[in-house]
Amino acid sequence: MIPKENISDCQQKVIKKIMLTLCWIRALLVSGTEFREINLSGCSYAEPQIRYRAISDEEFVLQCTLPDSPATHIYDSSVLKQPQVKWFWLQKDKELPKAIKESSNPSLQGNALWFKPVRETASGVYICVIREKIPCLKIVLEVQTKKVANCSGYDTNRLYLLAANGNSITCPGTKCYRHVKKSDVTWYKDGHQIKPRKSRQSLKLRHNEIYLNPTYDKDAGTYVCDYTFYENTTKWTLRTAVTAEVIAKDTIHPPNLLYPKGVVILEAELGKPFELECRVQFGFERVSPMKVTWKRNSKENINDNLNQETSIYLKGLEGHTLRHVAKLKEVTERDLSSNFTCFAENSVGNATAVIQLKRKQRVFLLYILCSAISCLFSFLLCTAFIYHHWIEIVLMYRSYLVHDETTGDGKEFDAFVSYAKLDSCESESDSTLISEEKFALELLPDMLEKKYGYKLCILERDILPGGAYTDEVVLAIKQSRRAIIILSPAYVSGPSIFELQAAVNCALEDKKIKLVLIKFQAFQEPDTLPPVVKKSLRILPVITWKSSFSSAPNKKFWKYMHYHMPIKTTKMLRTCSLKGFFQRLFSLVYR
Repeated sequence: MIPKENISDCQQKVIKKIMLTLCWIRALLVSGTEFREINLSGCSYAEPQIRYRAISDEEFVLQCTLPDSPATHIYDSSVLKQPQVKWFWLQKDKELPKAIKESSNPSLQGNALWFKPVRETASGVYICVIREKIPCLKIVLEVQTKKVANCSGYDTNRLYLLAANGNSITCPGTKCYRHVKKSDVTWYKDGHQIKPRKSRQSLKLRHNEIYLNPTYDKDAGTYVCDYTFYENTTKWTLRTAVTAEVIAKDTIHPPNLLYPKGVVILEAELGKPFELECRVQFGFERVSPMKVTWKRNSKENINDNLNQETSIYLKGLEGHTLRHVAKLKEVTERDLSSNFTCFAENSVGNATAVIQLKRKQRVFLLYILCSAISCLFSFLLCTAFIYHHWIEIVLMYRSYLVHDETTGDGKEFDAFVSYAKLDSCESESDSTLISEEKFALELLPDMLEKKYGYKLCILERDILPGGAYTDEVVLAIKQSRRAIIILSPAYVSGPSIFELQAAVNCALEDKKIKLVLIKFQAFQEPDTLPPVVKKSLRILPVITWKSSFSSAPNKKFWKYMHYHMPIKTTKMLRTCSLKGFFQRLFSLVYR
């Protein structure tokens, strides 16, 4: 060994750094295999990035987030991110860091370390590592008692907020360090920063307090408040937490027995197990002496104990519902002669109901089973038939039994047809497909006018030129019962979109006008579409045309078109509907 007096100051500093590095390496080797992939040697020389003060015996949270990161949230409780974060603790007057394992206090939740509560012994330096993101983040935590922190009138860390009323949440830490100048409080709820926003006018931040008027269920949760101050040129952040629970006014009603009510008689088979169920609805009570139990009253007046269990569901501000079950291992003659009473009680009052058991009679099981299967098969058969032929049924019903809606309505046309007018130089990319113009001017009139007897309005054919285009379109739509819109990329991006907008406006004014959208080709909605057009494209019925479809009247496309057209009880429509219906019926029966 070299005598200490013979070593220069520079050499002593070098030796000290070497010893510290060796200590860190020794810690990594002793701590186990989980540190082999994490290099903490550089942390020994790094300055702490954040310094926190915490109040002893209160909740506290540390997040593994760089101080220059956006302050929109302070922690992420996602369990998926938890394995990526490693925490170490360097206690005061200790040389070696200690790995923080999963425990109840502190607990690892996502990228945060929760203390519930934090103790004075938790003071020290905390190091967190996130692989490929944060190689080393040093955080100083100093835990002080309320007396040392000069706290006066420190508020409780648990609040009860009355729903639908006005409430306020005060940051408990503002009652400490009264002798120093503090920054404004920054609030977080469930990890996310609270800021005033237009969508929540009832939440306001004033004088380092949160005001809620009214208060909603979603306002329950953990609120964390931070503020900074300087002490001897050192910047500290004091962090405190408040847990808020939203409650309602205590009920003024006794328990409500949902089942059984009054006296209920149930069948039970001797020698078989049986469950006695009691469902009770309790109103909200902050401190509730609620009680549910089953009692047996027999002729022998013996009240023996029953095997019972309770489960809670549908819990909320309106109260909650309890399901209380008593289990009989096997039904005996004594059970058949007993009364089983469900007794429910809260601070307001009580309620009772009775279940009696009777012997289960033998039945012809096979007969019941066969009848049930036959009924089920018949039901499924009828359901399948109606599902496949519902449109034919509706059309036949309309043709015979529904009143003709075209009588006396003052309309001249059954439908106004709107489509994209292509220039003569434009041509279809596939000559085998039906063009949009041919569909509108030839195929659609051929089917709806000649075969179904409707009268269509096509501007180029039925309106004399000479007037203003917009006036002619609006007048033609008002004289029609339907507006058939043939949608395509050329339509939604061209001038014809005006006709759809005009049809929507006319339909809003005249309830007798309805719109039928035909998706002739797939298209992308332009951002420039008027809002009323965008809304109509989403909510109005759309019939898709496929070029492979035949123009025959028995195809589904034309049936849907017929379905959306006005109801006309003409002989032609009766014949088409009835013929198509019976053709489908015979094909199903003789298939």
